[in-house]
Amino acid sequence: MYNIYIQFEQKGLEPVTLKGMPAGDSLLEICLDNGIELHHNCGAVCACSTCHLYVEKGGEFLQELSDKEEDFIDRAINPRINSRLGCQCVLENGNGDLHIRIPDQTQFLGE
Repeated sequence: MYNIYIQFEQKGLEPVTLKGMPAGDSLLEICLDNGIELHHNCGAVCACSTCHLYVEKGGEFLQELSDKEEDFIDRAINPRINSRLGCQCVLENGNGDLHIRIPDQTQFLGE
């Protein structure tokens, strides 16, 4: 089981802590299941970069970055060395703490 600590770059959003999250789900699924907005325009099939997030600690608990994911991260707004796509960040078996930061979601059209 994992504890996930989520920070937001969007003004007015308070940090969220999710405790006891199971392995096997993606960070996108976990966010959506817990009422946390994370865009996913392609339907979570690694065909866009709207579920872009930053993994600040605990990246070793996630599936490895694929070449396809890396290509789409390059298209994200403000990519960093710790950028990942939420739809591709599946929690591996194990337990620990994961710290992520969600970029400002108002930068997308329709917000």
